[in-house]
Amino acid sequence: MIEDWRNGGFGLYLHWPFCTSKCPYCDFNSHVAASIDQRRWLAAYLSEIDRVAEETRGRLLNSVFFGGGTPSLMDPDVVQGILDRIRARWTPANDFEVTLEANPGSVEAGRFRAYAEAGVNRLSMGMQALNDSDLKRLGRMHTVAEGRAAFDIARDAFGRVSFDLIYARQDQTPADWRGELREALSMAVDHFSLYQLTIEDGTVFGARAASGHLKGLPDDESSGDMYLITQDICDEFGLPAYEISNHARPGAESRHNLIYWRYGDYAGIGPGAHGRLTLDGGRWATEAPKAPGKWLEMVEKDGNGEGPRDGLSGADQATEFLLMGLRLTEGVDLGRFEALSGNQVATGRLGYLQEIGMIWRDGSRVGVTREGRPLLNAVLREMLA
Repeated sequence: MIEDWRNGGFGLYLHWPFCTSKCPYCDFNSHVAASIDQRRWLAAYLSEIDRVAEETRGRLLNSVFFGGGTPSLMDPDVVQGILDRIRARWTPANDFEVTLEANPGSVEAGRFRAYAEAGVNRLSMGMQALNDSDLKRLGRMHTVAEGRAAFDIARDAFGRVSFDLIYARQDQTPADWRGELREALSMAVDHFSLYQLTIEDGTVFGARAASGHLKGLPDDESSGDMYLITQDICDEFGLPAYEISNHARPGAESRHNLIYWRYGDYAGIGPGAHGRLTLDGGRWATEAPKAPGKWLEMVEKDGNGEGPRDGLSGADQATEFLLMGLRLTEGVDLGRFEALSGNQVATGRLGYLQEIGMIWRDGSRVGVTREGRPLLNAVLREMLA
């Protein structure tokens, strides 16, 4: 019997923790630094790549994702050095995908060409809005004109370009979003990540909301309308949802993110990076310390940038498998759930959810319907009860 992770593949995530500024909505592990010793960071990444490669020797590597932070602040020779070492330590898949996140304000044509020459073949751009006043509210450093120019540069340098947009922003109406989304889709993008603005604790927006100073957020009904508008317009333009918040032309889906959602294995390297690794017959959750200085010190002094690993029981794995897999429109194979958990999902619960239009079933596969996607958490609670 093959190890379960092979159903999803194997990827490598590298976290670059630095940004030029901290956006008020952002709860990612990102830090503003006056200066960065990029050679020192390269040495640490290479050390961690070597360590993880020893544990996963012989695996086919499907994807690499440079996330952050703002990885487009990395010197191109740092990216080159990392990818050279990765290619030396693993066998890349024939359709090997290497994604780098970028902010429009850090875009330079020469820099992007150098990333492409290093082996980056997909760019994910944090556009976030096509409205200058909203970009300012979101704390973004670029204008719409700069964002469009950056996108054009990216399209010239990379075969695949995705960008992110946030909706349900302050004072945004469904009609505003309809027009903005159509404008974005006219830019010949083949992949979108479209997120509703969420207010997280520990962010500037979170503090403003708690004190009553974050005004103009759409109510639940308007936000729900914007979600439905997103589905309708993206379908019209040939970019259906393949995951709750991600839309793509067929074949342009993010291969790296599919590893997460199909519950494959992935190694996480860098401050705050998480991973899931199957080793010695068990599956392990890995996590690195969030503080950049602490992570760097651990790698340099101890030769290991991870914290203690947590073993995952079969029940833990089965729950994670459903939590991730039901985000996908392709659904999941309940045979994998049963193999991981040792139990079946109650037939009566599946029948009830299908009867009320929340899920679909096709043999051993089950997925969430378009009507059920906005209620995914409730569907999951029912299936796991």
